[in-house]
Amino acid sequence: MSQTKWEIISEDILETQQKYAEKTRELLIKRYPRPLLAYVHSFGCQQNVSDGEKIMGMLYEMGYGFTDTVENADLVIYNTCAVRENAHFRVFGHVGALKPIKEQRPDMIIGLCGCMMQQSAVADKIKKSYPYVDIVFGTHAMHTLPQLLYQRLTGSKRMFSIENSDGSIVEGLPVKRIGSVKASLPIMYGCDNFCTYCVVPYVRGRERSRKPQDILCEVKKLVAEGYREITLLGQNVNSYGKGLEEEIDFSDLLSQINAVEGDFQIRFMTSHPKDCTKKLIDTIAACQKVCNHIHLPVQSGNNRVLKEMNRKYTVEDYLALIDYARKTIPGITFSSDIIVGFPGETYEEFLDTLALIKKVRYTALFTFIYSPREGTKAAKMEDPVPEEEKSKWLRQLLTEQSNIRQEMQEALIGKKLRVLAEGKGKSGDGYLTGRNVSGDIVEFSGEENLIGSFVDVQVEKALNWAVFGKLV
Repeated sequence: MSQTKWEIISEDILETQQKYAEKTRELLIKRYPRPLLAYVHSFGCQQNVSDGEKIMGMLYEMGYGFTDTVENADLVIYNTCAVRENAHFRVFGHVGALKPIKEQRPDMIIGLCGCMMQQSAVADKIKKSYPYVDIVFGTHAMHTLPQLLYQRLTGSKRMFSIENSDGSIVEGLPVKRIGSVKASLPIMYGCDNFCTYCVVPYVRGRERSRKPQDILCEVKKLVAEGYREITLLGQNVNSYGKGLEEEIDFSDLLSQINAVEGDFQIRFMTSHPKDCTKKLIDTIAACQKVCNHIHLPVQSGNNRVLKEMNRKYTVEDYLALIDYARKTIPGITFSSDIIVGFPGETYEEFLDTLALIKKVRYTALFTFIYSPREGTKAAKMEDPVPEEEKSKWLRQLLTEQSNIRQEMQEALIGKKLRVLAEGKGKSGDGYLTGRNVSGDIVEFSGEENLIGSFVDVQVEKALNWAVFGKLV
């Protein structure tokens, strides 16, 4: 396959950053009588959360401990999301709230990174309106955090690293994972789809795939460390393999990971319908460790709207995939993303989306009112429907999905589910919580030593948000 413009970050560059990490560690030991504490918070998608774990890994190597509150932090890093307007407002609100803390503790260092910071207009706003922010770096400069932090600690002025790039692959960064049962594993980065509402290709770069041997090595390491669920991440995992020298696609990669020894299960997201193939569905059916669940974002149930979104499939194409999957994989379930009120969408076209969710019957929906993103084509489209009207549509959709969800939950009563026990439950002492292969939340009584194990649970009661049962 042809090589794209992105690059693999060289070992020399990573060795330089490792030296900066060591120099930072030595500096902190010499300068401060106690270990400094960092607060790292990632907004948005699971890819951002995964990036946050790498940021924490680098900070740990530099000698930082961690705290759950900004008030106790010597270093605060917000890893930002640019997908929706609400995420922007939340970030600016959080950054604004740091100003009085910084005034009381001027030695505190504040860093902003991630997708928002890759947008030049946002970085300019930070530079002009938030002078107390010390470090700003985009998605393509995350691996340079040791250098940026060291230079700021040694007296350099505010650091900004937001250069445009098609993206890169960085292997070997340290990771400090948040949990001990489930782990996320990026297999590719970026996006080539350019949906008209989405800013991801502009802030994450073009599609680039990790080498399969690097992915398999990480999977084996996670399984050896006791992780029981691995979620493969990518803006569009179905495009995996682009730019690699060997001929491999996502289906092939799934088969290779499924062959890794150990008792674990595999999930993946996000899966673009235009690239979801019968081969992929057949592979899921053949792979014992791959969960029988697909997150397959449809966004709209109307063909005109889908065309305006540049989604490159029709409702009929989408439903044909659903039908094939249900015939091929017994018990397969689906979740999806829905955008309500796309520019120019009419109520009648929205009703097509409502009809679609009734037909597919998703286990979960991630629903959003359309949010204009600067630099996208949709942001320039006529958008005559008022926000209040769109909110009514959203409430109508949520009511319908809630009814569907309740019916699906009640249908589980009396069934035996294989559940990965993930942690303590919300029902009180003595209860654990986990999920089955379809992603349903299951609460049950059990000892804490079961956390990290697969157990069988007989469902006795169902609520909209979870089912409840007992160990078999």
